[in-house]
Amino acid sequence: MAKIINKNLQLSASNSTPTSRTAKPNPEFYSIFSEIEVLEIIQSLEFNREIPLKYAYKDKGAKNWDNFYQKYIVPKWYRKSSLEIDLLRDNFEYINGSSQKCDKVNIVDVGAGNSYPVKEFISKLNSLGIINQYVALDISEELLGLSKQNVHKWFPLLKYTNYSIDIENACLPESLLTNQPDEIAKIILHLGVTFANHQNRAKVLKNLKDSMTEKDLLVFTVETGSNSQWDGKARGAYKYHVEQIYEWIKNKFGFKPEDCELIRKYDSETDSIVANLQLRHDHNISFSLAGTDKNIQIFAGEEITIWRHHKYEIPELLQELEQAGLQLVHYSTDKYQSLTMVICQVCICATLI
Repeated sequence: MAKIINKNLQLSASNSTPTSRTAKPNPEFYSIFSEIEVLEIIQSLEFNREIPLKYAYKDKGAKNWDNFYQKYIVPKWYRKSSLEIDLLRDNFEYINGSSQKCDKVNIVDVGAGNSYPVKEFISKLNSLGIINQYVALDISEELLGLSKQNVHKWFPLLKYTNYSIDIENACLPESLLTNQPDEIAKIILHLGVTFANHQNRAKVLKNLKDSMTEKDLLVFTVETGSNSQWDGKARGAYKYHVEQIYEWIKNKFGFKPEDCELIRKYDSETDSIVANLQLRHDHNISFSLAGTDKNIQIFAGEEITIWRHHKYEIPELLQELEQAGLQLVHYSTDKYQSLTMVICQVCICATLI
């Protein structure tokens, strides 16, 4: 699980061994990430040996994701459907506001990316006069730019707002939580099986629950199955997107290609399949922040996690929802029984505490 960011983390030089190699994040790295984000990356590397996946969607990482999505996920003549779009279509009656008995809904898309997955869903809400506004949230300003461009092109008259947010470290923006009219409910979407990639899933669920009223719904997608039964073959994002992230991290952190390799495996400690950058030599990763250096020593053979994904069995998912103060309204799986759409609301008992 992710550590709480210590804003007062002291950056001090560490002794390096004579045979250690040094990797220094390039100047572009410091222009992409804020000081708080750099501190979180340093802490995550030092304590967890992980570079949080959420940061791979910033800067050119946004274009990498959009290219991957357009190439491998958007329906084409030879691939006529998207499982997630199909699930939104199949579950429309549960997530169009009718169950909350409201007049209109605000669609809050957490991790909106390029907003393509919700295009058909919004179009149907819009044609029925149900949607009040669409709000796109993402950690990446670049992806929010793509979202804005796409939504304005598809629905020029629709009220659109976006915010940069890290849902692992914050609830929804205050403007979305206050003065919500009784006749309008929030439908909070967290699609793209993104929930399974988070470092701290419990914290994400809590932040989402704390952003909801009794009449709001949370809708997210996960993959079903057992991670430990992974067959060892990399497919989809685990192959193509991981390779892009690996190259992006090597460039941004200053690792030489000959000094590291990409390892994919099942991690029993987190019950996830992971992609790790393994170092072939002792390394000092040298950060410079506010004129102070911080060296993190990583030894030959150690691995840095750059991508993670957790599949769910339904009993485990229900347990995590309950622990977060959420209760299941409905769930359904796609035609291949591989993807599950989960619809939940704030547990009534949680609102009474």
